[in-house]
Amino acid sequence: MRMTKQEFLTSSGLQVQVLEFWLEQHWLIPEESAGELHFQDIDIARAHLIRGLKDDLGANDEGIDVILHLMDQVHGLRRALVELRQQIGGGRG
Repeated sequence: MRMTKQEFLTSSGLQVQVLEFWLEQHWLIPEESAGELHFQDIDIARAHLIRGLKDDLGANDEGIDVILHLMDQVHGLRRALVELRQQIGGGRG
């Protein structure tokens, strides 16, 4: 579901200042069109993940950077593996 910045703030429970910081850190990268940010459900999930890492596990900002970078790499590798399997005829995804 595509949502505006205000809808995202309401759904995620984030304050504007927190969202702005997370955007500056590139922890969230929403789509942008006509000068407006558009968020997806995956952005809500990522916001909940970040909040959990900070609040529940006590990760600091540098730790969040590392964790998100590693998670993004793992997801990218998984996508690449699926594509490779499809190309060599495995067909499983």
